[in-house]
Amino acid sequence: MIKTTLLSGLFFCFYSPLQAQSATTLDIDASKTVAEIAPTMYGIFFEDINFAADGGLYAELIKNRSFEFDWPLMGWEQPNSDRHSYNKNSGIAVPVQYSQEQTNHNFIRVKINDASGYKLINKGFRGIGVHENENYRLSFLASNSAGSVTQIHFKLLDEAGKVLGSSSVDLTKGDWKKYRTEFTAKATSKKASLEITFSGQGEIDLDMISMFPENTWKKRENGMRKDLVQLLADMDPGFLRFPGGCIVEGRTLAERYQWKKTVGPVADREILFNRWNTEFSHRPTPDYFQSFGIGFFEYFQLAEDIGATPLPILSCGIACQFNTGELVPMDQLDPYVQDALDLIEFANGDVDTPWGKVRADMGHPEPFNLKYIGVGNEQWGPDYIARYKVFNDAIKDQYPDIVIVSGSGPFPDGDYFEYGMEQLTQIGAEIIDEHYYKSPEWFRENADRYDSYDRNGPKIFAGEYAAQSVAIASPENENNWECALAEAAFMTGLERNADVVQLTSYAPLMAHTEAWQWTPDLIWFDNLSSYGTPNYYVQQIFATNRGSDLLKVSARGEKLIGQNDLYASAVKDESTSEVIVKVVNTGASSKSIKFNIKGVKTGKKAEQIILKSDDLTAVNSIEKPKNISPETTQVNVQKGVQLSPYSVNVFKLKIEN
Repeated sequence: MIKTTLLSGLFFCFYSPLQAQSATTLDIDASKTVAEIAPTMYGIFFEDINFAADGGLYAELIKNRSFEFDWPLMGWEQPNSDRHSYNKNSGIAVPVQYSQEQTNHNFIRVKINDASGYKLINKGFRGIGVHENENYRLSFLASNSAGSVTQIHFKLLDEAGKVLGSSSVDLTKGDWKKYRTEFTAKATSKKASLEITFSGQGEIDLDMISMFPENTWKKRENGMRKDLVQLLADMDPGFLRFPGGCIVEGRTLAERYQWKKTVGPVADREILFNRWNTEFSHRPTPDYFQSFGIGFFEYFQLAEDIGATPLPILSCGIACQFNTGELVPMDQLDPYVQDALDLIEFANGDVDTPWGKVRADMGHPEPFNLKYIGVGNEQWGPDYIARYKVFNDAIKDQYPDIVIVSGSGPFPDGDYFEYGMEQLTQIGAEIIDEHYYKSPEWFRENADRYDSYDRNGPKIFAGEYAAQSVAIASPENENNWECALAEAAFMTGLERNADVVQLTSYAPLMAHTEAWQWTPDLIWFDNLSSYGTPNYYVQQIFATNRGSDLLKVSARGEKLIGQNDLYASAVKDESTSEVIVKVVNTGASSKSIKFNIKGVKTGKKAEQIILKSDDLTAVNSIEKPKNISPETTQVNVQKGVQLSPYSVNVFKLKIEN
């Protein structure tokens, strides 16, 4: 009995995995184009959630630099000061509210009784990250009316109190003046702090205490964090949607995103409470505010930098319907509509137009070539449709070539969705934004979602999607391989329907490892490092191999939407003369496939890009940033190729003349 069992087992090992399994032949018709692949097919969606802007993409290292948080001294420490004492042996800083009408309301007045005992400390966004031998620029505003405070001293300290860099600035007597200094970090630290001390006694007023690395993206002064922008650029995105989703709406209309307050001099931009600040009781972040150091000008500039089409989203006059759902009355909607019209002028207008001049004065006289604008994020119901119609008529009347993106609500099905799709289709909406945060199973099972959509109806923007390993908004969600693999399977369905689906983006985009509110997220970072998740690399290999023309691909006359655990799409790239086939194997066993390409002749060899892992729970991390990342190899496709278990594969076959 034992011998029989062993022989049976050996027979199974030698013959069952591949030899006993017949190859799946992919029939690819390259003789005709099903549809052109839109340049915007794969893009990125930025929202200021998870400290993605301040503390993330925006390279500012000082938190609450202008003392404008609801608690003006939040983020600042005075270890030797006591609010209930005269502080004879030190001193104390107190906020001064000098204006309620302007955008910058507060500064601090520092009273120094004994300079040897007084310190003012800022620890940045969960610490200040600095790199050895890199240069850092520090600036501040000071009013030194009495002139009795003669110097300000800055020290960058690591967690043990070791000095990483220092500089002193001589002060002149007089009203407000901007001062600058810089220093080079002697060592790397993820949790540094900035200590400020003084020489002299008396009072001095301070504002806009700011520190940036010199080595920002494109070396722009007070710019963006280089490694994070590089990750975005490496995705070759077709568009950049900004400034977000729910953040556009605000918890209330007063807290909505107002783009006009985010342009012009940075010091004049009014800080706003971030709606993700208290959204989730399991992840409260009371120190989460928006400085708007990245405003609409910077978003347009970022899109231009990375070769992406800008796609701004504006409030439609409805606050987040998951919060207050506050409505602006229809007879008071004009200012909201005017914001949209003025934004188009800001982006595209001549320099002699009012808003075109604002853009030019900020250093960009050339237009940003805006083509798309979004009205509302994921609002739903008759209130949204009524307001959307007003925006649509006004924008089309003045700017008929601008493509307007509308929304179908927060869910991919149900009453809200069906009503929105029906009404927007009747209006003649050009592009409808759909959102889905669902299980990996849902993504695998819905690879044919768009196969039955009306080819003459509105185009689709898959604007927010991500597979949830546990459940939507669960803090236990992970960016694991099972989720990324399911998204890849679904994306073959998006690509197969490129005649309907013209924009797609994963969401959310970024998260700080110590300051997140929502998971999963495409890119993670701490104060020093960043990495792309497995989901990021799925997005990247699809986007960098988007092609120009959609081709029909089938097996035994049927589209591949999960048969034998396989999913597939195919495109032709006219610029590189390649047929590009994407095949996803969601199964636990290897698969054998063959290519039967009609209409063009391809060579025997192909480039294969592979993402794979035998462990569906595997993730990337700060410590192992490329645990799952693309591998590229050359394969001979003449006799067929093997697909690893749980793998995403891109085959690039050169077209021969």
